[in-house]
Amino acid sequence: MPATQIIFLIIPQIQLLDLAGPDQVFYEAIDYGADIKLEYCSFEDNVKTSSAMPFGKLKHFGKIKIKAGDYIFIPGSEVSFLNSKKMKMQKELFAWVRDAYTKGAFVCSICTGAFFLGMAGLLNGRKCTTHWKRTAELKATYPLILLQENILFTEDERVMTSAGVTSGIDMALYILSKLKDDNFSYKVARELVIYVRRQGNELQQSIYMSYRNHIHAGIHIVQDYMQENIDKKMLLTELAAIAFMSSRNLTRVFKKETGISVNEYINLIRKERIRELIKNPDITRVQMARQCGLSSQRHVARLIQTL
Repeated sequence: MPATQIIFLIIPQIQLLDLAGPDQVFYEAIDYGADIKLEYCSFEDNVKTSSAMPFGKLKHFGKIKIKAGDYIFIPGSEVSFLNSKKMKMQKELFAWVRDAYTKGAFVCSICTGAFFLGMAGLLNGRKCTTHWKRTAELKATYPLILLQENILFTEDERVMTSAGVTSGIDMALYILSKLKDDNFSYKVARELVIYVRRQGNELQQSIYMSYRNHIHAGIHIVQDYMQENIDKKMLLTELAAIAFMSSRNLTRVFKKETGISVNEYINLIRKERIRELIKNPDITRVQMARQCGLSSQRHVARLIQTL
């Protein structure tokens, strides 16, 4: 099966961080074994960022063949350029993006990249967002959109928009969780030292990303161990040894840094694992117990009741 293409459309006066953040997410994902291919394209030569940093020669967008399931990213650019006559004249480019969407590709904007999607007609009747400074302007320019304020990113029928640089990273990690799974996305976030991955509305966060908003290296190591070894019996003495602490100190520091106890955290991981396992109709309660480090089916049943 061909690799999923992540295609970054580089528009003149692009905001570099809007590109670099999501790009790094997918680069790290490839390093972890994700079947992803990165592509960069534009509609003209000699593209420069908003700070006038030049790019090398970029592939023309027309040379990229897009299939269903690929992703086109439009990082933010200076709104003055996005609203310029030169941009509006790029009929072939807009047709290429619309055609890719029709073929089943996902189209994603970061920050002011939403203005490009609005110009392409892909936001009409769809939920979308952009940087908070530009939401009113976006709505005024494209009145048919369903603007969402105070939200990190949106997803509506394969069209995704994000509010800014960091929410673009959040959106990229969310996409990665769909291409792989939450645990894979968590590993990439950990590599980037992003321990709290936010959902578009900051609801229903995976436990793999929760309780990570601290900088205590020893507690992070213990959390990593618990998540990756949830099928094993967790002994407090062994966890303390991993963190180079006494059992009493680990109990105290873990609660201080995360806000919950060691046992509460372990049970949350077990519940998350059970939530994934029950999607498989062929798995038995005995197998669930074994994979969650539980001693009996009864323990599995108790946790299922709390899902």
